[in-house]
Amino acid sequence: METKTMLPPSRRQALLAGLFGSGAIGLRALATGLPAWLLADPMASRADPQRCPGIDSGGPGAAQYMILCTRQDGDPLNANVPGTYESPDIYHSADPRMAPLPLSMGGRQYTAARPWATLEPALLGRTCFFHHGTYTINHGNHPKVLGLMGAVRRQEMLISMLAKNLAPCLGTIQAEPAVISPNLVTFEGRVLPVLSPPDLSALLTGPNSPLLQLRRLRDGDLDRLNALFKKDGTPAQRAILDQYAQSQEQARQLSSLLLDNLSSISGTSRGDLNITAAVLLKMNVSPVVTMSYSWGGDNHSDPGLAMETNETVASVAAISNLYARLREFKLEDRVTFVAQSVFGRTLSRKVRSPDGRDHHGNHHCTVMIGSRLRGSVIGGLELVGLEYQAGAISSTTGQGGPGGDINFADTLSAMGKTLGAAVGVSRDVLDSQITQGRIVSAALNT
Repeated sequence: METKTMLPPSRRQALLAGLFGSGAIGLRALATGLPAWLLADPMASRADPQRCPGIDSGGPGAAQYMILCTRQDGDPLNANVPGTYESPDIYHSADPRMAPLPLSMGGRQYTAARPWATLEPALLGRTCFFHHGTYTINHGNHPKVLGLMGAVRRQEMLISMLAKNLAPCLGTIQAEPAVISPNLVTFEGRVLPVLSPPDLSALLTGPNSPLLQLRRLRDGDLDRLNALFKKDGTPAQRAILDQYAQSQEQARQLSSLLLDNLSSISGTSRGDLNITAAVLLKMNVSPVVTMSYSWGGDNHSDPGLAMETNETVASVAAISNLYARLREFKLEDRVTFVAQSVFGRTLSRKVRSPDGRDHHGNHHCTVMIGSRLRGSVIGGLELVGLEYQAGAISSTTGQGGPGGDINFADTLSAMGKTLGAAVGVSRDVLDSQITQGRIVSAALNT
């Protein structure tokens, strides 16, 4: 049996407090199935006092958790997606694993590299490929791109702003994003620490795991609340126990599910990251988890685009694996996945040889997958000089090209606003907090 890394006692206590909150209220919420607000204030006058002022009024489930997969390498994520097969001047790997294949989304036919066509139809039906610029070719500007190059007010990162609005409605233990890969991520200007998959596994597995206490915690809290509500509670307060409370067997199954998944972590592979992200969301720690997949890296020199091929194949497969994990946790309809980099890579064979790609700030493609998204390709490419860049976009149809009401300079912000709408943040909040761009309604199924 593999020996888990031992965490220093002080770090262990700090991590546990961060994961489960004061009084282990997050652990107790996990054990009982009850909202943390009810455990903290059982005699609250309303049956459900969750407040969601910044969330769209789309009904239950409007607020989504989010997994942001991002890197500062400037991966060639943009190079093999739908919309990049319109011209023979755009080069791709000749490896059969990357062969161009047709795929159908939203009643339209597109062409993309084979890995994208391997996504199951139900998943592809909620995948949006959003073409835009990032306006930089500097790796160090990754934090700025996460802030939509200054379009989010107060120089805040988009995920920080979204997390603050999602957290109250989701009832998460913390509003800050949980960072599980080495990325510079800030929340209200404060740099967030990294919690690696091995650290989480070491913290929550073994004979002293707090997850082994779920059944005991469940029984204690439910006995206390039942007695309290029987004596002083209202019918609405008693009804909420019936609505949310899970059985002892459900608590046991959840404990086993989480421990089995955590025990299988062996490092920081894509699979390990997927497990960590799914566990953190199931435990309701944070509204947003950030991590990293490679799509080929900073591949200036990449003979035959071999690195790009291997990494793209592996990362698309990892998306399928992630959603299998989320289905296991019954979260597949509550999580929006986003893949993004600091910039894209060059596309035209007229610009350079096809044995690698250089930095390209005028074209990137963010991939978004979620239950509030429609299978779609938003925007597209136009030739400017010798190279292709993202074009203008129609906010109503999503089509790229001349005449779109979202110009090239606003395409990054439009992606950010559309993502915000996809995770449930209200239009009023998005328009007030993001100074440029428009929501592209064609990307949404709401």
